[in-house]
Amino acid sequence: MVRKGVGHMVELVAVFCLTTYPLMLSTFPVQNGTYDDLVDKKGVHEDIHYFASVADIVVCCLAMNNETAGIVNKTFVSSMKQGALLVNIARGGLLDYDAILSHLNSGHLGGLGIDVAWTEPFDPDDPILKFSNVIITPHVAGVTEHSYRSMAKVVGEVALQLHSGTPLTGIEFVN
Repeated sequence: MVRKGVGHMVELVAVFCLTTYPLMLSTFPVQNGTYDDLVDKKGVHEDIHYFASVADIVVCCLAMNNETAGIVNKTFVSSMKQGALLVNIARGGLLDYDAILSHLNSGHLGGLGIDVAWTEPFDPDDPILKFSNVIITPHVAGVTEHSYRSMAKVVGEVALQLHSGTPLTGIEFVN
């Protein structure tokens, strides 16, 4: 398994997968070194194609930014092991739609699991939905009691800032 990304979701994926898969690979350090012992082999960004070539499952947990948009592209998916599974629980824009569709059509990609879509709302006529080896869920992977409490706290703080006339800082986002 290759995991790309850092943070709480990655840690949860790592703990879950350790019970099923014997080898964990990572191109990014785990946040604050927590659960560092869950990773069997570490690498850097330049290792992603090698890691993809030996992984049975690739889980994408990256933040979306200018450097990561479309990172799971034709080159990356082509480097994945024939029949490997791709799971994206981060942002839809990390995956190159045409590359995914092409590799599903060819059978190179063994399956796709996504909790996020390329477009919102998701197009019910999207050709990717026709594949029996594709699972899509509404973006609920991060919906937990903790996330709801965190979101409620941010919303409450913003409401108090607005009420008091305090300028917003620009980081008051709720997923």
